[in-house]
Amino acid sequence: MHPPIFTVCAADPAVTALLGSDTTRLYPWGEAPQGVATPYAVWQVVTGSPGNYLGTRPDIDGFTIQVDVYANTGSTATTVAAAIRDAIEDQAHIVRWGAQETDPDTGRRRLSFDVDWYVPR
Repeated sequence: MHPPIFTVCAADPAVTALLGSDTTRLYPWGEAPQGVATPYAVWQVVTGSPGNYLGTRPDIDGFTIQVDVYANTGSTATTVAAAIRDAIEDQAHIVRWGAQETDPDTGRRRLSFDVDWYVPR
């Protein structure tokens, strides 16, 4: 009942080169562990719905997820976002490029984007 973003990204060499392969730093629920190394990314479901039909059970679930990439520099955040994009675009669609911000407390850069993903049941 969730999109396979972690599985797809953890199997992609370009993503794991940036986010690690032993422990790929791509975390669900929009939460990363305290003190995690940068760069890292988080994702969370923004909305979703089953593909409902009259007379039969749904055979697909649709999700919109938000991905946020955090890095020490803007160029690194952009590189990680591009690697994630390239890894998932065969199975999902980028539907929004969002904010590019700097956290006032940590100085970390954040790049956000949304993905629509349809997952067969």
